[in-house]
Amino acid sequence: MTIPHPHNLFNFSNKVALITGSGGGLGAGIALRFAEAGAAVVVNYRSSAAGAQVVVGQIEAAGGKAIAVQADVTQKVEVERLVAETVAAFGRLDVLINNAGLYPLASLLEMTEAEWDGVVDSNLRSTFLCTQAAAKQMIAQGEGGAIVNIASIEAENPAPMHSHYNAAKGGVVMHTAAAANELGLYGIRVNSVSPGLIWREGIEQGWPDGVERFLKAAPLGRLGRPDDIADACLFLASPAARWITGANLRVDGGVMTKQIF
Repeated sequence: MTIPHPHNLFNFSNKVALITGSGGGLGAGIALRFAEAGAAVVVNYRSSAAGAQVVVGQIEAAGGKAIAVQADVTQKVEVERLVAETVAAFGRLDVLINNAGLYPLASLLEMTEAEWDGVVDSNLRSTFLCTQAAAKQMIAQGEGGAIVNIASIEAENPAPMHSHYNAAKGGVVMHTAAAANELGLYGIRVNSVSPGLIWREGIEQGWPDGVERFLKAAPLGRLGRPDDIADACLFLASPAARWITGANLRVDGGVMTKQIF
């Protein structure tokens, strides 16, 4: 086995990365970061076409390669089409980041079946479907690959009004381990990243008490940024993590180190 030189560990030139739910927010940040590392990027979106085109435009303006592909990643036929369009555009698929998901609030006692299903499908079913389709393509290529699932610290520490999201992200963490166990045979590594609270436009105004509580609890004293999570994804998808699979990496400013009682 050839050990990569440190200068080449995060060089994704000649690699193709598919980031689900990357028409805005955290997914857009991940897409932009992989493009900066040299990857050709597929920006997947369900309804945010304008946002996806902005991300593609930013990547192309910086000299990178990217396309936007609409697909509902909770639907098997659309996921298969997404992977097929990725391969048609760039010839291969090397990295999958399962980022798509929803996180609405709903009381356990008043939650409808539709609300439960929507969150579980968008966060957990999508991870299964995309992992399955991407892994089949990676196996066909015969060169391995890397899959990184965006989980959450709520997989370990439940938040109120989020029982559906807590359960879905807990499932993502366990699915990560199970997929790593089965796909390692093919040289495919599967890991997850569990973010803490990530800054987004208007969060301080929309949820001031939550932001204040997080800042008090986090030893590093700030909210996360999309690039914090993107760099964790880069690491786990890179040769620097070549002997890491089935792991869940917390990227939370240390908030989960706090005593809970």
